[in-house]
Amino acid sequence: MARISGVDIPDNKRGEISLTYIYGIGRSSAKKILAKAGVDANRKVSTWNDAESKAIRDIINGEFKVEGELKSEVQLSIKRLMDIGCYRGLRHRKGLPVRGQKTKNNARTRKGKRKTVANKKVASKK
Repeated sequence: MARISGVDIPDNKRGEISLTYIYGIGRSSAKKILAKAGVDANRKVSTWNDAESKAIRDIINGEFKVEGELKSEVQLSIKRLMDIGCYRGLRHRKGLPVRGQKTKNNARTRKGKRKTVANKKVASKK
């Protein structure tokens, strides 16, 4: 397995797909990286030589924020929103959807497991 930015990328996949295993690199970024390094996007990672791997590694380290650096930047941005108390920050703080989605029926990913609220029993008349 090739190791780039602290991530083992799979050897048996195409280069374009393998690079997406790195946090912060998607399909379009992977295509740009491979084009700049002069590597065919359809070649499997196992066929890359050391010079190609090094070129790709240098491009990623030089031009992209990936993995830990990117994750910490995202966390700081969310913390900033929560500190200033804007609407998006409040939604993050409450664990609700941030981008305008409805919450009556869905939003289970953000809200978590259902918490059942029981109805109060009505006193019977005698």
